[in-house]
Amino acid sequence: MSPRKTLKNIRKPNKTLLLIIFMTIFLTEFLFFTWCRVQTIGAGYEISKETKHHQNLITLKNNLKVELARLKSPERIAKIAKNQLGLITPTREQMIIIP
Repeated sequence: MSPRKTLKNIRKPNKTLLLIIFMTIFLTEFLFFTWCRVQTIGAGYEISKETKHHQNLITLKNNLKVELARLKSPERIAKIAKNQLGLITPTREQMIIIP
């Protein structure tokens, strides 16, 4: 072989090597894109799940507020005092007015 031909082979990159490099880069980008999409979809599902959980907690909080108001009602407390504890409303003679 002539020295000229050898220099051409050295300087000229191999087409197969370039194809392998480009395919490797393409596959790497494709896999990274796919991974990003999977992560995004997973985060979306997680956000949806937590939003539903948050709505359930708000509903529970509202139900507990209603129940607390019912338990604090003066009518209920008076009924328990009268029926279960046997308390009565004091008469005028039993009251002491403090000036």
